[in-house]
Amino acid sequence: MNNRSRSTLFLIEQLIVIAVFALCAAACVRILADSYFTATNSRDLSNALLAAESGAESFKATGGNIDRVAELMRGVTDNVNGSPAAVVYYDSQWKVCGESSAAYRMSLVCGDAAGRPALFEGELSVEKITGGELVSLTVVARSV
Repeated sequence: MNNRSRSTLFLIEQLIVIAVFALCAAACVRILADSYFTATNSRDLSNALLAAESGAESFKATGGNIDRVAELMRGVTDNVNGSPAAVVYYDSQWKVCGESSAAYRMSLVCGDAAGRPALFEGELSVEKITGGELVSLTVVARSV
């Protein structure tokens, strides 16, 4: 009888150890998943900032010429809310692509800078196609 109670205690101890290891494994899986999503979001933000910088520099270099910005960035010209815009589509690897296979979109909407002659103002935004803005900024260029 004494031998049977020892084996029961041993089994209970082993079950407790297995439960503790299972909890630790679950915590590790959660930490790994969180780190993957953090790394993905960081990569997206970094690439969005690079795209926004390129768009802003192109806007300034062309003096606010949206057609020329679209040409330089290998994008397309479009109208957004009645204003001319340059739109560039990127795939999931941040390579320029067509609209049908796009995961991200950079749009640069041009307008006149109110009260400031010879200046053009643009609203630049980089966003995920599925929703969620990554970067948004205002760019001002002097006409060339």
